[in-house]
Amino acid sequence: MTTAKAIRVFSALAIRAPFVELENAWLEQHPDQPLVIDWNPTTVIEKKIAAGEQADAVILTVPVMDRLIAEGLIVPSSRVELVDSKVGLAILPEGKAPDISNVEALKTALLEAKSVAYSLGGASGIYFQTLLKKLGIEQEVNARATTIPEGFTATQLIAGKADIAVQQISELLMVQGIKVLGPLPEEVQKVTSFSGGIFSHAVNPQGAAALLATLRSPTARKAFEAFGLECRN
Repeated sequence: MTTAKAIRVFSALAIRAPFVELENAWLEQHPDQPLVIDWNPTTVIEKKIAAGEQADAVILTVPVMDRLIAEGLIVPSSRVELVDSKVGLAILPEGKAPDISNVEALKTALLEAKSVAYSLGGASGIYFQTLLKKLGIEQEVNARATTIPEGFTATQLIAGKADIAVQQISELLMVQGIKVLGPLPEEVQKVTSFSGGIFSHAVNPQGAAALLATLRSPTARKAFEAFGLECRN
């Protein structure tokens, strides 16, 4: 009898939507290696690691991966480049779609929104706060904004608390019943890149390595691209 050997993973929310399909495929091929995944923004994952919480693998933003490798927490040779993720906007399907094709149109859309939802803890929300300052509309938008500490901002559309949600497109698509308007204009777009790696103290490094290899497969590429993610070379 084979004993199940779970693989624990800390993962950023950006890849959660396509991962549902990928996890099912993984379990069909590796029924003895179930996945235990903690889904959080990278900032929360950093706090977990700093607090001494342990896992076998981690998927998070490239700059943080660079730092974890430098600190000796991740095996350098285990690193794999996964996806690039763009920030986008979403509305309810029945809502009037504003023009966001250029920076001025985006400013107008944000200013005319009853409330804009964004996450304070996620990479997209942190960037969005800096973008509001850059556009000179921070006070006006934040006076009516709906912010959440972490999670999926499009839930605030469903709850009737906002009429525009801002987040990485793959995260917006995690919420059913919404419509993605599209990405931010290229001039103000923020592409967040994600890498995976194996912890130096991993209990199941072999399983973690097999999982990360699967995330580089053609099947994974197709799943990622279906949710607006661009696979990294």
